Amino acid sequence: MNAEIKALIDAADKAIKEERFDDLIEFYTDDAVLVVRPGLEVKGKDAIKCAFIKIAAYFKNSIEPTQGKMLMIEAGDTVLVLSQTLLDADNKESSEYSMDRRATYVYRNIDGKWLCAIDNSYGTTLLD
Repeated sequence: MNAEIKALIDAADKAIKEERFDDLIEFYTDDAVLVVRPGLEVKGKDAIKCAFIKIAAYFKNSIEPTQGKMLMIEAGDTVLVLSQTLLDADNKESSEYSMDRRATYVYRNIDGKWLCAIDNSYGTTLLD
């Protein structure tokens, strides 16, 4: 399970880098939530796609996410993923957002397929 979810996250990161947003939203549940930035969340595949298009534009279409150390905790059909998420972009020095994050993702197994239900690259920094 851990290897399968890590492979899904890596594939989603590649879709973000390559700006294949139609492919990207297939990694999400229909009711998924994406934390765009602290204080702003979007729900559903269409909103997530629009948000990623805006995120790409913010980073001058050069964003490249990768994952560092990961920990996964499974409970039945749900997995909590804690991950060091690293972002690289042409304008990373001028970004007001951290490029080294402690992300939290929640995956659910729906009809035998693991899908992201909550995508929070900010992790617990939302509490700050």
